[in-house]
Amino acid sequence: MSVFPSTEWLQSYVQRINASEEFEEAASTFDAEIAFVFEAEAESGVPADIWCHTEFGGGKCKWAEYDTGEEKAKDSTFVIRAPYSSWKGVIRGEIDPIEGMLDGDLMVTGHLPTLLRYVRATDELVSLAAHVASTFVDDPR
Repeated sequence: MSVFPSTEWLQSYVQRINASEEFEEAASTFDAEIAFVFEAEAESGVPADIWCHTEFGGGKCKWAEYDTGEEKAKDSTFVIRAPYSSWKGVIRGEIDPIEGMLDGDLMVTGHLPTLLRYVRATDELVSLAAHVASTFVDDPR
């Protein structure tokens, strides 16, 4: 099991994305860099913001880097940021990502209508995240 957030978790997630025929079909024309920001919640074991920088194209995740820092990832096509606990809720299936974006639970920088056009791909990304065998940094040990 991989601990979320971590390099190992991100690698497991990318493997699931790239093995998914459904994601490949839904995102076949989606080409973008996305930065995912897990905002600090010291009380939950995330003392500083964690920036993950990814690139998608042709229905695959071309590459992903964990904890790149803001400078390297801030100019991505999309930046999706939320507190760690909100990301945990998304991965557990407790927060719908599209509703979260529209409600402001997940803050999106970039062209939201473009992201919404790929709602099937977004749903598949969330489903795949939920299928990564995960523990969380604030889970009791």
